[in-house]
Amino acid sequence: MKPRLYLAALAAALTLTSSALAGCSSKATEGGDEKDAGGVKTGEGVTAKTINLGVLTDMTGVYASLGKSVTQAQQLWAKQTNAAGGICGRSIELTIRDHGYDPQKAVAGYTELEPKVLGFSQFIGSPFVAAVKGRIDGQDKALVVPQAWSASLLGSPYIRVVGATYDIETINAVDYLLSQKRIAKGDKIGHVYFEGDFGENALKGSKYAAQQAGLTVVEQKIKPTDNDMSAQVAALKKAGVKAVLISAGPRQAASLVGVAAAGGFKVPMIGNNSAFAPQLLGTPAAPALTKDYYVAASTLPIGDPGAGPAKLAKEYKAAYPKDGLDNGVVAGYTAASVYGEVLKKACAAKDLTREGIDKALLTISSYDNGFGITNNFSDPAAPSTRQSLIMKPDLKVPGGLKVVRPATAAKAAESYKAGG
Repeated sequence: MKPRLYLAALAAALTLTSSALAGCSSKATEGGDEKDAGGVKTGEGVTAKTINLGVLTDMTGVYASLGKSVTQAQQLWAKQTNAAGGICGRSIELTIRDHGYDPQKAVAGYTELEPKVLGFSQFIGSPFVAAVKGRIDGQDKALVVPQAWSASLLGSPYIRVVGATYDIETINAVDYLLSQKRIAKGDKIGHVYFEGDFGENALKGSKYAAQQAGLTVVEQKIKPTDNDMSAQVAALKKAGVKAVLISAGPRQAASLVGVAAAGGFKVPMIGNNSAFAPQLLGTPAAPALTKDYYVAASTLPIGDPGAGPAKLAKEYKAAYPKDGLDNGVVAGYTAASVYGEVLKKACAAKDLTREGIDKALLTISSYDNGFGITNNFSDPAAPSTRQSLIMKPDLKVPGGLKVVRPATAAKAAESYKAGG
C-alpha cells in the first residue's frame, strides 16, 4: 500500500472508531478533576488506590518478539514499583492490548483504553501513533510514551519519544560507517526501508547524512509484509552500493543479510534499533549477522556488563525464566521508568491529572536510569537525545548484542533539524 493510501486508511479507521465512541471523549468536561484526602488532584485512570496505564503492543505481528519483551519488562517495572509501595500511595496497573501491528486494531485499542487510563506507557508503531495524534493533542491530552521513534511525533507535548528519532539514529549509523572507513565520499549506500512513517523518516536521515558526506543513496522501499529481500539485494548489488542501511523489522534484516551472504554480496549492513532480535542468531543468517551487521540504538544492550543492564537482566530472567533477553527489555523498562519518574514529580506537585503529568515531564531535563544515555524532556519539539550507540551481534553475549561504539552524536546529527 502506498504511504498516502496507508495513512488515509488509518485516518478512515480513526474517524469511524471515534464517531462510534464519541461519548467517551467528553468525560473530561463532565465531572472535572477531583482531589484526594491528601489534596492531590486526580482525573482519568487514577483512583484512591490505583494508577492505570495503557499498553498498546504487538505480540502477534511483525514486531511480536520485541513487543513481548517490551511488555513483560513494563510488567516487571510495575511489580517492582508496587512492591516498593507504589507511587503517590497507589499501585500501578497496566491494561494491555495486542494490536498485532494492524492499523484498525491499534486505533480501536486506543479508543477503548483512552477513557480508562491516565496515559500510555507503551504504544508500538509510528504510523498508529500518528493516526491518533490529532485526538491526543486535541482533546485527550494523555501522555503517550511510544515504542516508536519517528520525528513526525515531535512537537506534541503529549507524545514524547525516549531516545533519538529514526532520522538522527540513521545519521549516526552512517557516521559510524564513515568513521570506520567502510564508506567514503563518492560511494553509493543502499537503504532498505518500510513504507510509511518509520522508514521514510529514517530515509530523511540517510539522505541528509549522504548529502553532508558526498554519498549517494540507492532506495529500496518495502512493505511490513515483505519477508524475502532477494529482489532488494539483487538491485543493490547491481547498483554497486558499498554499504546498506535497513529500517525495517528483524525478519527483513535476517533475509537481507542472509541473502546477501549467500550471493557473495559482502558489504557492511546497519539497522535501526528495531531491525534485530536475538532469535535471528538461531537462524541460518547468524554467521552473516555476526560478521558484518550492526545496530544503532539509544540504550545499552541488555547484555552489556554495566550495572544497569546487568541488574535488569538478572531481575528479568528471575521473573521470566523461560524467555530470552533482547533489547526490547531495556526499551520497555526505560520507557516505564520515565513514566514512573513523571508520576513521582506530579505527585510531589499534588497533580495526578493528565495536565499535571504533562507539566511534570517538562521539568525533567537530565534523566538517566543507568542505560547509557541521558535524556532531556524539557522541549517537546526536540528529541530527548541526539546520541546513538552502535552495537554488533555476538553469540556469546546475553541478548545477542555488544557495544562497538559508545553513545555518540555525529556532527551531522547535531546540525540536523529533526524531521528534516
